[in-house]
Amino acid sequence: VPAALATGEQFGIDGTRFLRAVALGYDVGPRVTMTLGGLPYQMETHRSAHSIAEDFGAAAAAGCAAGLTAHQMRWLLDYAAQQASGIAAWERDTEHVEKSLVFAGMPARNGVTAALLIQLGGSGVEDILSGPDNFLLAFAPKADPAKLVEKLGERYEVTRTSIKKWTVGSPIQAPLDALQNMLKKHPFDAGQVQKVLVRVATSEANTVNNREMPDICLQHMIAVMLLDKTASFQAAHDKPRMQDPGVLRVRAKVQLIPDEELERLYPKRVTVVEVTLNDGTQFTERVEAVRGTPDNPMTREEVVAKCRDLIAPRLGQEKSAKLIEKVLNIETVRNVRELRPFLQTA
Repeated sequence: VPAALATGEQFGIDGTRFLRAVALGYDVGPRVTMTLGGLPYQMETHRSAHSIAEDFGAAAAAGCAAGLTAHQMRWLLDYAAQQASGIAAWERDTEHVEKSLVFAGMPARNGVTAALLIQLGGSGVEDILSGPDNFLLAFAPKADPAKLVEKLGERYEVTRTSIKKWTVGSPIQAPLDALQNMLKKHPFDAGQVQKVLVRVATSEANTVNNREMPDICLQHMIAVMLLDKTASFQAAHDKPRMQDPGVLRVRAKVQLIPDEELERLYPKRVTVVEVTLNDGTQFTERVEAVRGTPDNPMTREEVVAKCRDLIAPRLGQEKSAKLIEKVLNIETVRNVRELRPFLQTA
């Protein structure tokens, strides 16, 4: 999206072409990741599968926005391959900031660079995904190239995209869903809770178990949900609140249980949350499909609500409302530069 927007501003494209560029980026990027092997590929090679997917996706989006020809798009893929980088060490960043470079900033920069160089007359290898010393040989010799074009033009990856409902680590999404569902059915206060058991896949538990960052700490975010009845962006990034005595009292009631049965269902993120109240009443909620995934998509109202929670503190309510309206009617925008005033803080 940033690559399509930046290049779209450069060439003054309309909203419909911007949509096409983004959809193309989503079709190209995930196919590269799936061909390489997805998350197992990252675990085996220590490369960041996210940054590689977005490198190719950003390049495709930027190339579409720049109006490159089919021949030029071949060279574009070559330039994307040459810039593909990123290692999984970002997971060790305790501030969770490096992720923004690896997942977003670097791939967007690479994609725009590739598109502009080709648009200015650059050329390159026309078959970087096959032939001698090609991208797949360099990155994953055992990869199946057929996956790159599997159901191309029939299955659109943008329709299989997840949008997180909660601004927290992925393994915490389902537990927060479960607790919210439970609170809607059986309203209770944090003070009434004796204990909370949260079961997640074993590999997922390792990622979010008593972490020092609030948005990646399952026990803390469950406590926040019990106290606030929601989990806002501000609450998920309020590190000092992790030392609040009231939060710590509730957090002490939360137990995370790595579950091998749920591990066998991974990468589908399934969770079971059990709450016991002081009077002995017990509630159990199982989530099979995380809210915001293709199997359980959010409504437009939910997406807008999350968007507003993220941008209103920075842009203000009025400007945020206008930006949201523009985006929801993006196909009527004559020039994507029209969005710029609504994206600026001053």
